Amino acid sequence: MKASNYETDFYTWTQQQAALLKAGRLSEIDVEHLIEEIETMGRAERREYESRLFVLLLHLLKWQYQPVRRGRSWLLTIKEQRIQFVEVVDENPGLRPQLPMILKSAYRLALVRAARETGLDDSTFPVECPWTMDQITDQTYFPGGDA
Repeated sequence: MKASNYETDFYTWTQQQAALLKAGRLSEIDVEHLIEEIETMGRAERREYESRLFVLLLHLLKWQYQPVRRGRSWLLTIKEQRIQFVEVVDENPGLRPQLPMILKSAYRLALVRAARETGLDDSTFPVECPWTMDQITDQTYFPGGDA
């Protein structure tokens, strides 16, 4: 199996690698690129984990600090992101130990975006995430007021 298929026809390369694995022809596998792709898949899952948390935190901040702008769209975004975040967590339990670091990173990004989208000064928002993970994922919890 040519490794050059990796650069020229990725889909075919993936199918060839899968066929080799299924056939047990391990000595023919493009190990270097296969390792690279597996690592990339792991990073993609981590990015999705952080991205879902970022969107959720952003909307929780907007919900709390712009009560006059609360609406169905924000409510549904919060509910949707909670569901999707929990699904990503459940599908990737190996990421749980990284949650404190991911939460910190996602919250920093959410602060910047919240300041931009609300027009409020960044000093309006807490420097560290004010919510526990239980609150963040609780479908009935809405900071600063009920849904």
